[in-house]
Amino acid sequence: MVNKKKQFVIWFKDLTIKDVPLVGGKNAALGEMYACLTPLGINIPNGFALTAYAYRYFLKSTGLDAQIKKILKGLNTKNIKNLQARGKAVRRAIVEAKLPKELEREIAKAYKKLEKMYGADVDTAVRSSATAEDLPGASFAGQQETYLNIRGVSAVLEATKKCIASLFTDRAISYRKDKGFSHFDAALSVGVQKMVRSDAASSGVAFTIDTESGFDKIIVINGSWGLGEMIVQGKVIPDEWIIFKPTLAEGKKAIIAQNLGEKKVKLIYAPTGTKKVSISENDKNRFCLKEDEVITLAKWCVKIEEHFKHPMDIEWAKDGKTKELFIVQARPETVHAMESKKVYKEYHLLKRSKILTSGIAVGAKIGAGAVRVIESAKKIGEFKKGEVLVTRITDPDWEPIMKIASAIVTDEGGRTSHAAIVSRELSIPCIVGTKNSTVKLKNRQIVTVDCSSGETGVVYDGKLPFEAIEHDLGKIPKPPVKIMVNIGTPDEAFKNHYLPVEGVGLGRLEFIIASHIKIHPNALLNYGKLKDKQLKEKIDKLTLGYKNKVQYYIDELAEGIAKIGAAFHPYEVIIRFSDFKTNEYSKLLGGAAYEPHEENPMIGWRGASRYYDPKFEAAFGLEVKAMKKVRETMGLTNVIPMIPFCRTPEEGEQVVKTMAKYGLSRKKDKSLKIYVMCEIPSNILLADKFLEVFDGMSIGSNDLTQLTLGLDRDSGIVTHIANEKNESVKKLIAEIIAKCNKKKKYIGICGQAPSDYPDFAEFLVKAGIHSMSLNPDTVIKTIVALSKK
Repeated sequence: MVNKKKQFVIWFKDLTIKDVPLVGGKNAALGEMYACLTPLGINIPNGFALTAYAYRYFLKSTGLDAQIKKILKGLNTKNIKNLQARGKAVRRAIVEAKLPKELEREIAKAYKKLEKMYGADVDTAVRSSATAEDLPGASFAGQQETYLNIRGVSAVLEATKKCIASLFTDRAISYRKDKGFSHFDAALSVGVQKMVRSDAASSGVAFTIDTESGFDKIIVINGSWGLGEMIVQGKVIPDEWIIFKPTLAEGKKAIIAQNLGEKKVKLIYAPTGTKKVSISENDKNRFCLKEDEVITLAKWCVKIEEHFKHPMDIEWAKDGKTKELFIVQARPETVHAMESKKVYKEYHLLKRSKILTSGIAVGAKIGAGAVRVIESAKKIGEFKKGEVLVTRITDPDWEPIMKIASAIVTDEGGRTSHAAIVSRELSIPCIVGTKNSTVKLKNRQIVTVDCSSGETGVVYDGKLPFEAIEHDLGKIPKPPVKIMVNIGTPDEAFKNHYLPVEGVGLGRLEFIIASHIKIHPNALLNYGKLKDKQLKEKIDKLTLGYKNKVQYYIDELAEGIAKIGAAFHPYEVIIRFSDFKTNEYSKLLGGAAYEPHEENPMIGWRGASRYYDPKFEAAFGLEVKAMKKVRETMGLTNVIPMIPFCRTPEEGEQVVKTMAKYGLSRKKDKSLKIYVMCEIPSNILLADKFLEVFDGMSIGSNDLTQLTLGLDRDSGIVTHIANEKNESVKKLIAEIIAKCNKKKKYIGICGQAPSDYPDFAEFLVKAGIHSMSLNPDTVIKTIVALSKK
């Protein structure tokens, strides 16, 4: 048996994950996948690894080891100029040294074998793989170099030395020192792998866990045109797909969200190496993968995660010549994998001020400090600890100052750009893709960077007060009643998935329509007849990539619903159909043309009364189709539709018939339940008849209070008179709970009252309510309060 420890070169097929000390994390993982996962149908490009033994042999036989020790003696990583000078000296020494003849022969021999497999002058990727990297607890986030489109023996030999030198980039030296790794215990393996011609197609990354919230039931795939460096470097905002693992396993089309990125440039082959070119208008406006390719990649990601028994960070590429997909790299995800699942930490901004800029939020934290705008890595010596780093993009050269920043804000980049990856690892709030932060933010300006409120991160003027609350979920008592959560926007869903709740008592379509869609549904249904050119241009901009404008509405609604449904699967997730009033609908793009003026829209044309009305029925049909897509295509049958503001049982029957007309029918789908809001006194007075139409009720205490006491909840003048705790309201609530219990129908509450008043929550428990749905920030304190009684 050959002794691997004394080999200069080992082929992927002969490597396993146990060979990390020999070939580093990347190459060991590639070998493991090539040997174990290619038989399962996962494509892995072949190649070989130059071992850590070869690396040490090179350093020792050339005297480089002693030379490097001498250069790095007395290193101070906090002194940026000192670090830069020493790093440059080490790298120059390595590149200028000559590889030993015996080592050159082995590399040349292996490359020629690769040529026999793939043809003369085969194109390769020459990748670095440090022996201490890609282990749980350590993420080198691209600290060592990769060289693409390397052809011929001499080019491979030169790229090999450059890879070895990259073990001593400034950021790698700094990272090892700060993490406690020895510069000399670590070694560098070089992988030489057949290139995938993704320059003629697309490439990207995939995570088998949500990188923001740690939600582990989804796969997040990012992609862009061309070679993958543009995504990591943050030069593009990539296309993104989110796939739900449980329904993927059931064979469903489990893409629960997809977002078209902003892709303006790509990296392609040059005569030697690579070059950056612009992306065509056609490619900018379409996804870089087809849906069936996304599903294939997702299935591969699940197999890889199952094999390694750990959340994974995976790189993929599509070959533009053969049209095949490949996995080119995989490593353990190192941020959320290390976090305690028993601790729930939430950040709250206590005050707001002028918004200076916004972008994609990374993490869910808040930071503040003085702005430092830096144009290039050459000027990082100007940065001071605790400042807010503001720049166009970052790359690994920036890491020595990123770790001392209070927050990071960039013009460019997406969730998988370098700034995002490193910020997560460092637990620093970060906003990427602002487009204008380097212009809007000025040096020494004091700002607050808020990433605590969902997908959008905001930079506020001044230093604002905030709090961080930590909860030990292991010590939260079991409540005396089922606790659910109200989810305002889909952005909140993944962030709150580990709250100790049993589902969602209220998810509102209005948030999805107002925040994501922004267009009145009738404007989309009548798009072909619109005569307002400016309106059409605005709609076209929002519906980029959609020829069928109506499908945009259905898809966006479905994705928002699905995110909430997935985050709390398999528990019931109750989604309320739209409950905009006429004045609110008219504010949507194109809405004024379709909405009447009402003196009192609060008790006007809203909720159920719209759904069967000829003026709105087709628009409601889009909501029904979205719900059908979520339940049937995506497989999220835990999602339950709910009808708001239904005044009479007859109106309820008409709505149920309309739902069936557009595809949601309890006759066809035996698992389908339909709930109704209980927010009008008639719902309680005629409860027996309403419960013949619906499968359960959810109390909307805000509207019920308003309509019981004749109070306009939008008027500040009369709100002092009474609230939900008024005896008349409580009497009605106790009555409907009793009636639903007698009929053995679901009865919950999703209104504000139990979140605001602990004694009201106690009253509901005593009355026999099935569930209480609370706002996320009150879940823990309400459970604790109820458990003490």
